[in-house]
Amino acid sequence: MPSSNTGRRWLAALFACAVLIGPLANAESEPNLITTAELPDIATFMKIGSATPAGVSWDGDNVFIRTSMSGAPQIHHLRNGWPYQLTTFEDGVDFFSLSWGGNLAIVGASIGGSEQSQLFLMETATGKLVQLTDDPSVRHLAVAWDLDDESFFYSSNKENGRDFFVYRMDIVTGEVFKEFEGNGSWQGVADISADGSRLLISQWTSNTNNNLYLVDLLTGDWRQINSDTADVVYGSPHLLPDRRTILLTCNDNPEGIPQFARLSIETGELTWVGDGWVEPTQTVESFVLSRDNQWLAAQINVDGWLELRIRELESGATAAAPDLQGLQNNFWFDTKGRIVFGHSDPTRAPDVWRWDPSSESLEQLTFATYNGIDRSVFSMPQLVSFESFDGLEIPAFLYLPPNYQEGTPIPFVVHAHGGPESQFQPGFIRNFQYLILNGFGVLAVNPRGSDGYGRTFLALDNYKLRKNSLKDYKASVDWLIANSYTSPGQIAVRGGSYGGYVTMGMITEYPDLFAAAINIVGIVNFQTFLENTADYRRHIREAEYGPLSDSAFLHSISPIHKADVIRTPLLVIHGENDPRVPVGEARQIIAAVNANGGVVDSLIFPDEGHGTTKTVNVVTEYRKQVQFLREHLMGMTVKDEDN
Repeated sequence: MPSSNTGRRWLAALFACAVLIGPLANAESEPNLITTAELPDIATFMKIGSATPAGVSWDGDNVFIRTSMSGAPQIHHLRNGWPYQLTTFEDGVDFFSLSWGGNLAIVGASIGGSEQSQLFLMETATGKLVQLTDDPSVRHLAVAWDLDDESFFYSSNKENGRDFFVYRMDIVTGEVFKEFEGNGSWQGVADISADGSRLLISQWTSNTNNNLYLVDLLTGDWRQINSDTADVVYGSPHLLPDRRTILLTCNDNPEGIPQFARLSIETGELTWVGDGWVEPTQTVESFVLSRDNQWLAAQINVDGWLELRIRELESGATAAAPDLQGLQNNFWFDTKGRIVFGHSDPTRAPDVWRWDPSSESLEQLTFATYNGIDRSVFSMPQLVSFESFDGLEIPAFLYLPPNYQEGTPIPFVVHAHGGPESQFQPGFIRNFQYLILNGFGVLAVNPRGSDGYGRTFLALDNYKLRKNSLKDYKASVDWLIANSYTSPGQIAVRGGSYGGYVTMGMITEYPDLFAAAINIVGIVNFQTFLENTADYRRHIREAEYGPLSDSAFLHSISPIHKADVIRTPLLVIHGENDPRVPVGEARQIIAAVNANGGVVDSLIFPDEGHGTTKTVNVVTEYRKQVQFLREHLMGMTVKDEDN
């Protein structure tokens, strides 16, 4: 045991404030403490820390972070490098919106994963909270502060449970005013004009289409700005100071790839910003402007990896940016032109960083705990592709154990992402690293219907084309076997949400393909899913999967109606309070497999929703997953395991 003085010095170093460093690759020197043979159990991996930015004051002196170090996602204030905890909600926080002055914030919190967020006013200096809404049947979201910090805007479905209208609440009087009803659906404040007189509203009719509206707060008048008729996404819209232009990203181009554009407020005309800063094949994921409109920072998607790029807005001159590969998110500029952001990569847990373009210096503001695990044992994935049934090239990220010998078949997990309109991106995934260090391979597939590859690719699984995406996963397994990465009897499929549907679709369409399957909060019956999902989600999901009125088609793609063919051992994981994919989906498939004499195990968490968030539940879930995979892919029982 170290002496007390040594212990205090160790703690001081661990929570040191901010360390100026050079290039990220040389950011820190970490001793080689353990070998792969000495790795701890999955619980230790799942407790590796993380932090993401939640808000930054304009002067840059106050940085707020979101971290689960206390067991659930909470807000902390970085004070002299120490994360001072501000919230203590049992189920954690859903969102945090800092006021312009930085002394107040609105916190959204719900109970047990229900996502029915209620609003709380926080005094950021002390963490003192005042509850502003208290109706568990209503969801509140999309908070934006008015410029005087005396009121804020938010979206709520309180009127009919389905449509989200925009409201303003006066924090002094508590009065609430409806500012925009529009055409209902999902809508929220995207931006506020510099004089505070106009709101820019984004209304989503599906996951692949939104419209922009301008609201005059003085007269109450509003009008739609865009005039397209196809499915088009307008991302990160910002009202520019000229009062005539909106800077945004848009995919209404021949490639269907989000690129920078300017939208005229008066005419609705779209003008592309084609100055070569972003290549036509690269997706602009999102961007932010500094409060004084001097700087722009963007996430650029290059084959699933995200790059941070910075430029001066007026001149268009490119500014220096840190050389990072991985995922960057949650950007905030301060008055000094510095940018605070979150960063992670496959070998580095999420932390908060600050970059100064003028001095090209990078500061690490938070330091994730790795629980004694040497980060150098973590592995980077390889970007690969394979040909599907119709000749379409499907991208995927391939993870292999560090001691993998080419041509040797090993147990493999095929990972299916959710969405479906999302993209697997290689951030820090604790359970992936645990699996590959324990002899498993992982293939994370981006099938047709995934984002990041253009609008045409995105639409290739819509409605009647649903099962074509399953064929892409079948092609991924064929590719793994053909290249001797694995062999029949050693392969599992696993996914969450829509990826859970993929899991169930694969073991019903291809009953002999997999030796194990893990369905996490997945859809098994599209009819009951659409009937029972939250009212405000139904029409959004019908746009992707097909309408409830087409019951014959929904029946044809629902794995529950083929449960009798399931021969693959199945693990089902769900949250009792899931508002997206109700827990009835899990109970249906568990009952059906049991009735047919199949092998099924399950975990239903009474205090979770659409996935586990509490550390204790996360550990329980992944312990179960590891035991299940070892038993069915390696022939190891619980007694065989040393953890």
